[in-house]
Amino acid sequence: MNYPSGTKKTNLVVKDHNNIIYKNRGMTLESEINLSNEYYQEMDKAYIYKKPTPIKITKVDYPSRDKAVIKEAFFTIPSTTDYNGIYKGKYIDFEAKETKSTTSFTLNNIHPHQIKHLSNVFNHGGIAFVIIRFTSLNETYLLPAEKLLHFVNNINRKSIPLSFIKENAYLLSDGYRPRIDYLKIVDILIGGI
Repeated sequence: MNYPSGTKKTNLVVKDHNNIIYKNRGMTLESEINLSNEYYQEMDKAYIYKKPTPIKITKVDYPSRDKAVIKEAFFTIPSTTDYNGIYKGKYIDFEAKETKSTTSFTLNNIHPHQIKHLSNVFNHGGIAFVIIRFTSLNETYLLPAEKLLHFVNNINRKSIPLSFIKENAYLLSDGYRPRIDYLKIVDILIGGI
């Protein structure tokens, strides 16, 4: 299947006659969210963007004006989260992560400054969450910041068990347009405004 951006989705791989496994299904979580955000913008539903990584460029090679190549750069400050924007008058801020684990999501995947950022957004009335994809299970969840913060502050573990995520997060379904309709869950979080 070819998606609107030209990204291709690979076919199922048959392991044997009784088992079918999904392998390299094509799109990453980030690219699917980007396509979803483009759709939301086209439909004038929401304006949510991927944040650029804050870098300072120190050396550039200019063989010609249209072929400039960055040769050296460094991160200026730690990045906060992946996405932010506005939906129905509410500020939205979230992180997107993938894991190959089938049992848990390690907290090492989210930096402490990102958790603090999500906490600040939530505490000031914004909508904050993490979208977590379990690639091996082909399951994607939206975990509200409130639930993430409860886990981090009250449960002494280095990873969030899948059972906690299934109980406290929302399972997101795949679609065509949008690829991941996470705004359906945001509507629940803001009370159906």
